[in-house]
Amino acid sequence: MTDWTETYRPSSLSELRGNDSARDDLQEWADGWEDHHEAVVIYGPPGVGKTSAAHALAADKGWPTIELNASDTRTKDVIERVAGEAAKSGTLGAGGGGRRLVIMDEADNIHGNADRGGSRAVTSLVKEANQPMILIANDYYEMSNGLRNACEDIEFRSVSKRSIRPVLRDICRKEDVEFESDALEAIAEMNSGDLRGAINDLQALAEGRDRIVADDVVTGERDTTTGVFDYLDTVIKEAGPQEALQASYDVDETPDDLINWIEDNVPKDYHGEELAVAYGFLSNADRWLGRVRATQNYSFWRYAGDNMTAGVAAARREPKGGWTRYSPPSYWSKLGRSRGTRDKRDYIARKIAEANGTSMSTARREIMPHLAAMTHHCKNRELTVAMTARYELEAEHISFITGSGEDTNKVQSIVDDAEQLREERATEGTGGAFDPGESTDKASIDEPTEADDQTAETVDTNASTAESVDTDASTAESDDDSQAGLSDFM
Repeated sequence: MTDWTETYRPSSLSELRGNDSARDDLQEWADGWEDHHEAVVIYGPPGVGKTSAAHALAADKGWPTIELNASDTRTKDVIERVAGEAAKSGTLGAGGGGRRLVIMDEADNIHGNADRGGSRAVTSLVKEANQPMILIANDYYEMSNGLRNACEDIEFRSVSKRSIRPVLRDICRKEDVEFESDALEAIAEMNSGDLRGAINDLQALAEGRDRIVADDVVTGERDTTTGVFDYLDTVIKEAGPQEALQASYDVDETPDDLINWIEDNVPKDYHGEELAVAYGFLSNADRWLGRVRATQNYSFWRYAGDNMTAGVAAARREPKGGWTRYSPPSYWSKLGRSRGTRDKRDYIARKIAEANGTSMSTARREIMPHLAAMTHHCKNRELTVAMTARYELEAEHISFITGSGEDTNKVQSIVDDAEQLREERATEGTGGAFDPGESTDKASIDEPTEADDQTAETVDTNASTAESVDTDASTAESDDDSQAGLSDFM
């Protein structure tokens, strides 16, 4: 038996069921492609017709298609060689010249370093393409910012039961399968917006039967996890308190993440008093989450959930309609923007912890602030060089601690001097017992060197504290820039 999802795949955009607005937007993009030359991302949950829409559009326009799966062809070289040639020149596929539609499925599976430049390659490609290009994704926000910004975007949403039922009915008639309306209703209900899943279930039920009745449909077996965007519509616009709370049980988000989703998006629909009341409930939810973190008592999650779902729904004062463009929490993007800074901080803390035998927490909270104060803007140059050498830091790390520009001559010269200092220390005493010219000369081994004398003068140990206190005041003034703390790095 052939796959019914392929047999009954729409051959024209006009045959696409559900997502009428997205279908019209896709048609408009294609009709105007000669003017804007932009790629488009069509995204949404699985089974809602994204790939079918792309192929139907190609059929309507008479464009041969070139298909790539991003999860299989993710490396930069492959993308540039295969997709690049197709998108820029159109030399692949039948017919020679003319337009070709490049379809890249699973575009949300391209990730920077893991794919060896794949994300950057696709971003560059969509900017330079001389052929229309459609990227297909389930999760739009899993794509890089650069790639999203380089494309138009069209969202396909879950297909309503009202749109699924006629498709199932038409297929039954074409396959000469009798049916009860309640059976098709149950299949549509069970698949929760997934048209492809509904067709697959219908085919499985029809195999070996010439009639389908409601009792043949086994419900409740498929995972009906609710997407967070659909849930935002539910809690902010549609549901009462009890329904909003119950619907949250099917959302695949922890309370810590869900509160951020709701907090950032509720101002798009709530205003005035209802917004203030909603934020009051979110504040209560946040306090309960704080107790969870403090006590590890996860039974408090239910109180947080009550406030962030039922409470927000109860705050609604008037009906909400229309479509709202919800977006991921800004908190996440702030974390992303600060990722590089946090990585630098943790790298430096790790180096300090390894060298001094402390924990990273101690290095980060107690030692690094002192280093920042002592080396501010590299004014104490000798101390900064010693710190750089001691902890094997690079220009970006020096810039982070001192507040100086990473590309300044001052920082670069400190890196060079620190490298030289490390080399000098690495070669000190390398002769020793292994050098034939010095191994028999005990005096040469035991006698302090000039470098040792200099180090001894600068090192501030507990044993010499009393002598340090008696140091001539005029000497201390003349050496104001070479702090006694230098010994901490030597």
